[in-house]
Amino acid sequence: MRAPRVSVLLPVRDAAPYLEACIKSVERQSFRDLEVVAVDDGSADGSGARLDAWARSDPRVVVLHRPAAGLVAALNTGLEECRGGIVARMDADDAAHPRRLEEQVRLLDRQPEVGVASCMVRYVPVHAVGEGARLYARWLNQLLTHADMMRERFIESPVAHPSAAVRRGLLERVGGYRDAGWPEDYDLWLRLAEAGAMFAKVPRVLYFWREHADRLTRRDGRYAKEAFLRCKAHFLARGPLAGGRRVVVWGAGPTGRRLARALQGEGVRVAAFVDIDPAKVGRVVRGVAVHAPEELEGLLGPDAVVLAAVASRGAREEIRERIRREGLVEGEGFWCVA
Repeated sequence: MRAPRVSVLLPVRDAAPYLEACIKSVERQSFRDLEVVAVDDGSADGSGARLDAWARSDPRVVVLHRPAAGLVAALNTGLEECRGGIVARMDADDAAHPRRLEEQVRLLDRQPEVGVASCMVRYVPVHAVGEGARLYARWLNQLLTHADMMRERFIESPVAHPSAAVRRGLLERVGGYRDAGWPEDYDLWLRLAEAGAMFAKVPRVLYFWREHADRLTRRDGRYAKEAFLRCKAHFLARGPLAGGRRVVVWGAGPTGRRLARALQGEGVRVAAFVDIDPAKVGRVVRGVAVHAPEELEGLLGPDAVVLAAVASRGAREEIRERIRREGLVEGEGFWCVA
């Protein structure tokens, strides 16, 4: 059989309350040259039977049943069966705009240098979306270009995983998905960035991300704040901080201290902290002195990197402005990491 242009990779585990809406949104796609590789990861709620019924009614659908082994194993199982040159992720509790695949394929066709094509997203239903999710979606939807996403990739995951369409060759080149004890999608984006992949987004809301209490990101420790920090520290150490660069962490509060601990686990030593709180200035945190912002210039050198690690709302922009006044360029001499 001729390979389709797009393989929709759909892992499923006990998604019965939402699966019908997901299936309908795939069936309604204006782009038709696709297959669906659905992986039933040990569902016990009838999701597997619904997938089988879908496959009987649509020859484009392939269903793989396996004992429950977790999301990463399900993704890699499905990826091995994908035949399309583009792999479009989808989660079983979400829905896509009818033109999602059409517009993402068009972007990839028009920009052959791009390897990851995403889109803007919206959390649904509105009444279930908390303030944190709204703020994240707003930040995410502002990152439309490769430069935007690379500049801010150590703040949070710059791409909503199930909204992404990725060239299959890129996924295979970096070894697919892996379970490193932190979010598998964030790990993938950072590995692809290391490999030189180009990212882009369609500037339209084409994916509807369902918010509910049973989402994996709420139940699995791999998506906790500490896991994200370990992931950031790992890739910072391999990238911007490689070569023994002098590291200054702006923020001696909880986030900065936890980041310093995670960096230490990667063999990176923090040389100094900077903080605006007079009560912290002059103290020693994790064996490192805390300095006032006015002392920053004296802490820098030709190999210095400043990591802005304050999670308070509004702090990121204020810190950015103060660091820029020292002549540092974001993405080179300083990075926001919270």
